[in-house]
Amino acid sequence: MRLVSVEEARRIAVRSQLLDGAATDVPGTVRQLGFLQIDPIATVATPQHLVLWSRLGHYDTAELDRLLWETKELFEWHAFIRPIEELPLVRAFERRWRTSTRYHSERWVRGFLAENRAFRRYVLREIAERGPLLSRELEDRAAGDPRDHRWWGSRRVGLMLQSLDLYGEIAVAGRREGQCLWDLAERWLPATETLSTKAMETRHAEARFRALGVRRAAAGWEAHPDAVDGPVPERATFLSPFDRLVHDRDRAERLFDFHYRLEMYVPKAKREYGYYVLPILRGDQLIGRIEPVFERKTGVLNVNGVWAQPGAPANAGADIGRALRELAGWLGASKITVGSQVPRAWAKALRASV
Repeated sequence: MRLVSVEEARRIAVRSQLLDGAATDVPGTVRQLGFLQIDPIATVATPQHLVLWSRLGHYDTAELDRLLWETKELFEWHAFIRPIEELPLVRAFERRWRTSTRYHSERWVRGFLAENRAFRRYVLREIAERGPLLSRELEDRAAGDPRDHRWWGSRRVGLMLQSLDLYGEIAVAGRREGQCLWDLAERWLPATETLSTKAMETRHAEARFRALGVRRAAAGWEAHPDAVDGPVPERATFLSPFDRLVHDRDRAERLFDFHYRLEMYVPKAKREYGYYVLPILRGDQLIGRIEPVFERKTGVLNVNGVWAQPGAPANAGADIGRALRELAGWLGASKITVGSQVPRAWAKALRASV
């Protein structure tokens, strides 16, 4: 066990997540991170794109599509994008979904598929004969009365498709206007081995530890054996709420003394900050948060507010302003507006970025 101080742990965490400016390309970044989480919310940009921007700066988002749908260096499973080398690991996860009843979600999916055997056969037959298909190109033949679902509404085709994806029977083979195109997994993905359960658990834990760089131990912070400490440039960037540096909110608070919660589902009157606020990383410190909103129809990047952490450096405004201009350029924004909620020490530099 290699124990390090919290200061060393912060630097290692930032460097391991390639947030020190060391990232050079999309495939290498995804391989180091292990995966990208997919979410449709695009107040600024979707998380899978914003996580890459935080590390690479200006890059072509079409590169991610090319790696997914043309060269197949990456693949999508269960709302995550992973390197194709991780397919044997995912096969083991799929086997666990098919065989385990340990968790409520596993029991629920098994029950849904058992209740809808005819519906399942219909979906697989249609995809085999006509695929790849969009969800809307399939009939809802689910058993029982329609019930509103938080994500699927009353139409249960999406629920069937996601269940078959979890079981490894179908796979996302492309996207059309943001919607998944579904094909048979055996037709889209290469044949691979399936890891044993023990190998799956070991490999999954090792990959997570390596990507994060450090983890909590009883006596402090433990660094991965391959993690390298070193100075981190005072580069400023903005992090997606799904970014792995802050995704574990308790870990981020212990490591960076940064209390962060996504307030998207909090009533507006009760929000402390804003709807979709992004942490500001500068060097190896989380120094504040920012709420940018990109209006695609007008091409305007609005900054609703900026909030500094206690003790944040007064001279950080210029770095944040540069990051804001880089974000605007990458998004294709023609204009930046900055609201009145800005720390006084940063206000002049931030407004100079407009």
